Amino acid sequence: MEEVIRVKELDRNFKYQVIKEPGGEALLKCFACGTCTASCPVREVDERFSPRKIIRMTILGMKKEVLENEFIWLCSGCYLCQERCPQDVRITDLMTALRNVAVKEGYIHPSFVAQISFLYRLGRLYEVTEFDNKKRAKLGLPQIQSQPDEIRLLFDETGISKFVEEKE
Repeated sequence: MEEVIRVKELDRNFKYQVIKEPGGEALLKCFACGTCTASCPVREVDERFSPRKIIRMTILGMKKEVLENEFIWLCSGCYLCQERCPQDVRITDLMTALRNVAVKEGYIHPSFVAQISFLYRLGRLYEVTEFDNKKRAKLGLPQIQSQPDEIRLLFDETGISKFVEEKE
């Protein structure tokens, strides 16, 4: 069954919002040849990731469908698509622009929420336990202390702390 696109639900300014982001400037240069999708290693693993389809949805104004979907976070940044694009569309940069718009609109991938939460709570991405510090001491290495105060201040000042999931 095919999905119905409701014209009233399209955001015709979405493409311009993406174009204003660094990396999104070449969005309208794409003529959907499919070279990017054919050379994408992520596409081989996950059918949801189709640069051509994502670009088309963005140009059509399917803002909610693009920003809420996980597929914009799947780009591996390998640059194969950019190397082969006949229109010189920087697709990896375009995916970054879409992610930036998504975050500004309040859509953030759960993996990044987890990373932000670890940074906020611990000051690092990996929790160093007492056991880890004992192993470090045996090797003659200094202990690592959790010092998240500066990161918390930075996150609070920039508004990133609103994405933190408290698990304490």
